[in-house]
Amino acid sequence: MADSVFHKDFKAMPWWWEWWHPTNELSQDPPLKTDVLVVGAGYGGLSTALELARSGVEVTVLERGEFGVGASTRNGGGVSGGTTMGKGFSGKGVGGDAEAWKAVMTRMLSDAADSLAQVETVIQREGIECHWRMNGRFSGAYTPRHYAEQAAKVATYNEKAALGTYMVPREQQREEIASDYYYGGMVVERTGQLHPALYYGGLLKAASRAGARLCAQCDAEKIERKGPNAGGGFRVLTNKGPIEAREVVIATNGYTTDLTPTLKRKLVPVASHIIATEELPEDLVQSLIPRNRVVSDTKRVLCYYRQSPDNKRVIFGGRARFTQVAPEVSAPVLHGYMLERWPQLKGTKVTHAWTGNVAFAFDFLPHMGQEQGMHYLMACNGSGVAMMSYLGYQTAKKIAGGSNAPINAFDGQPFPTVPFYNGNPEWVLPLVGAWYRTRDWWDRATAG
Repeated sequence: MADSVFHKDFKAMPWWWEWWHPTNELSQDPPLKTDVLVVGAGYGGLSTALELARSGVEVTVLERGEFGVGASTRNGGGVSGGTTMGKGFSGKGVGGDAEAWKAVMTRMLSDAADSLAQVETVIQREGIECHWRMNGRFSGAYTPRHYAEQAAKVATYNEKAALGTYMVPREQQREEIASDYYYGGMVVERTGQLHPALYYGGLLKAASRAGARLCAQCDAEKIERKGPNAGGGFRVLTNKGPIEAREVVIATNGYTTDLTPTLKRKLVPVASHIIATEELPEDLVQSLIPRNRVVSDTKRVLCYYRQSPDNKRVIFGGRARFTQVAPEVSAPVLHGYMLERWPQLKGTKVTHAWTGNVAFAFDFLPHMGQEQGMHYLMACNGSGVAMMSYLGYQTAKKIAGGSNAPINAFDGQPFPTVPFYNGNPEWVLPLVGAWYRTRDWWDRATAG
């Protein structure tokens, strides 16, 4: 039976919340007026507010629920140094000029690598205790062709972003993972891992300490653009009253709503599901990933997993479904994926299961810029810990510096949508998931 995977003390909540739970602590009443109003108090919104406040800019952050209830405390805690940028190397995007686009992508790869350094800088500067480790990542190749595709990117990653990337052939794979599931894979040494909820809690305290006004349970319901006769700026209507602001920043990412319909149409929210196992023998946990890296793979329906920060259990995530489903559905699927990789974990129970939204763009690239006079930062494409933190910092620099010129490679790039898409993908995501699973099955069946 499906429920046989569940521990007797199972909880349908993130395991991370056992360490730090969403809260209204530090919340203040919203002001009548502020220089900058940030909508969304995830990594992106808090990073924007922290750097603005440190620059002496008056900033207010709105969160429609409790602080930390969204994806910033629901992810796996892997911190990418830029290798997920590979999906964007398509030769498309800048006026059809492949060479120009290649140059932009080179800059993007370098800036994505900088996002890792930005996270580390903030952790150290603000004294955030979040189990930060720079142990690297192993990306398992699902087929020999995937291995060859990974190998073709190694030189670019090392030359353009100094990521310390190298290939591990299948015969040496057990140095990285106690499994024969993959056909070798790629190690990226310059990537990290942390406890996402503790990192979030540290950002929250740092932003408050710097002087940002943080407002929980404050839902932005409508944004009005004030005309020149009214002095410009914005009037934002909330459930706690109107707020006037010179600048507005939208940092809602995978939880973007009809508050900003044009941005919603450019994002595809996809559910990512995670389980935590019960505590396991210490020698078993250490044997699974000998170098304590984050592990991911090259499947279309990908999985990602790691040891817990206390090294007592496995945190295992993936696309059990592309939409939100109950733990009774997602946990057995993820448990099955885990056993495919580690049959030695048969009989292991699940103590926690949860989900959160990942926001994809149609070009698979992160984006920041301006839309209808408002700043935005979004579309982390599954790499939100570093990228949303970085784009928040960059947006704050842009606002504080008073310049509208692009200050990094992600700023102001074309942000595409597709015809007839209204931002609600629920009807099509199950079809996409089924198609991807079929293609994964075929790739594996014909791998040889």
